[in-house]
Amino acid sequence: MIDDDKEIGKRLNRRELLGLLGLTGGGLVLLGSATNIFGLLKTPGFQFLPPCVVKPELTEGPYFVDEKINRSDVRADTKSGTVKKGSLLEIEFKVSQVSNTECKVLSGAMVDIWHTDAQGVYSDVRDRQFDTTGQNFLRGHQITGKNGVAKFTTIYPGWYPGRAVHIHFKIRTDKHEFTSQLFFDENLTDKVFSQEQYAKTGSRTRNERDGIFRQSNNQLNLSLTETEKGHKAVFEIGIYI
Repeated sequence: MIDDDKEIGKRLNRRELLGLLGLTGGGLVLLGSATNIFGLLKTPGFQFLPPCVVKPELTEGPYFVDEKINRSDVRADTKSGTVKKGSLLEIEFKVSQVSNTECKVLSGAMVDIWHTDAQGVYSDVRDRQFDTTGQNFLRGHQITGKNGVAKFTTIYPGWYPGRAVHIHFKIRTDKHEFTSQLFFDENLTDKVFSQEQYAKTGSRTRNERDGIFRQSNNQLNLSLTETEKGHKAVFEIGIYI
């Protein structure tokens, strides 16, 4: 079983960090992980930053499987045709590339998402609680278009033991890979989990008790708006290449 609590993060070298902050070589001497610079990004001295500030990279965790399924609606298992039930969730990724002080639309990037069903079960893995080998529900990828957008239709994820409710995502180009996770407002999760599909025994881990969530520095929270059938979100992310 993969350790979902392992801390990782892209470590920016001095050139990358200075470029991101828009400073010349003598302007700042600072090394650290990507998650350590976000306090600086909010201070008045850094208001000249480009709008597509990079987000923290977080652990891949369980369970990435490179299914190579190019689809926007990830709810069904492609072999059985069974569609996972749950509160409808539509996510639009807007992906940018950060290069020095510029933000450029990142087209042609592969965006993968994967997460649990309403009962906290991942597909195509053997876990101590379940074996879903051969199934591929709630997995898929899209390629960003000329506008840097990749869209997905899925369901609000259930909870996996020991973790806050989250969605894994990975962005890949020919020469770069970025992996992280998306999180949810706890009040909204309480509301969604009152639905029958999400009923299960045990208690979930809330955001404030999840060490991986704390590494995100609140940069990876989805801001959801309600729709007739569920919720939708637009998630803007810049990655440093």
